[in-house]
Amino acid sequence: MAGVVGNEELRRTGVFVLRTLAVAACYYAAGRLGLLRNLVVEGAVFTPIWPPTGVAVACLLVFGLRAWPGIALGVLLVIMHLTSLSPEVLGNLAGNTAAPVCAYLMLRRVGFRTDLSRLRDGLALVFLGALTGMLISATVGVGMLVITDHLTTGGFWSVWLAWWVGDAMGVLIVTPLLLLLHAARWPPNLSRWLEATGLAVFTCAVVPLVTHSTVSVLFLVYPLLIWAALRFQLVGSMLCALFTSVMATVAATDGAGPFRELTRIEVMIKLQAFNGTMALTALLLSAVITEQRNTRRSVEAACQELVEVLEHLTAGDAPRGQPPREGEGPREEQAGR
Repeated sequence: MAGVVGNEELRRTGVFVLRTLAVAACYYAAGRLGLLRNLVVEGAVFTPIWPPTGVAVACLLVFGLRAWPGIALGVLLVIMHLTSLSPEVLGNLAGNTAAPVCAYLMLRRVGFRTDLSRLRDGLALVFLGALTGMLISATVGVGMLVITDHLTTGGFWSVWLAWWVGDAMGVLIVTPLLLLLHAARWPPNLSRWLEATGLAVFTCAVVPLVTHSTVSVLFLVYPLLIWAALRFQLVGSMLCALFTSVMATVAATDGAGPFRELTRIEVMIKLQAFNGTMALTALLLSAVITEQRNTRRSVEAACQELVEVLEHLTAGDAPRGQPPREGEGPREEQAGR
């Protein structure tokens, strides 16, 4: 018996270690991707979209609080890639770990469902997971820059806003995609593969054009988002939003298209406003459509059950699963009496 218990404990420890390393590796890989493109505001470097925050929140929603050591290890690896260990590193480590953990606790508190099938789940992810939870990492991170004299107090709010929006964008775009990937059934349903291919080709052709055009026509991506949301719900709209955000970020960091001849502050404001409104539109519109479709299916199922019950009653039979009431029998027997 002791051997069985020991083997079980060893297995659990092995699973915990592997999960921790996997979460840390995903966080670090997402951080390296996020660092490929950055902007400089008030002398501080920030990323318009910080994917690791989305990875961290998704891992917590899937694995629970057991994932936090992996997140902390991933944060440490990213920080060590950027700089050497120093006292302020501990502050950033704590802030970047606490932000997704607090976001997860708030989402769990309100009964968040990872399938994002309700509008309330989309609103919770936006306002609790992204906008509220990421206040911690932005405040701690920028506060450490001020304390260590890497940033003046006059530039606090502009850098804080850039940091906060970048972290929130990671949650808004990356977390829903990872949750959908985790819950996806394989092989996927390819009943509308032709339409999906057409949407993908059209998106890949239009988005680079509008994000790099000198004429400000960024609004042309919204019909694509609506098309994707109506036909493919969350997975289609969020993939479209992710691709559009990446292309807009590339254009902004290169100073191309609608971001030409703008100051760094103006580029930040324009890019973050565009990415934020687009991600919100994709997420909330998809949640509304999914909720309406689920409601319609429930109503159709209830109507079908009602039709079956009425058919049995009209034929003189008891509803399926219910015995005849006492004193009632088939019409033929009653007529014979």
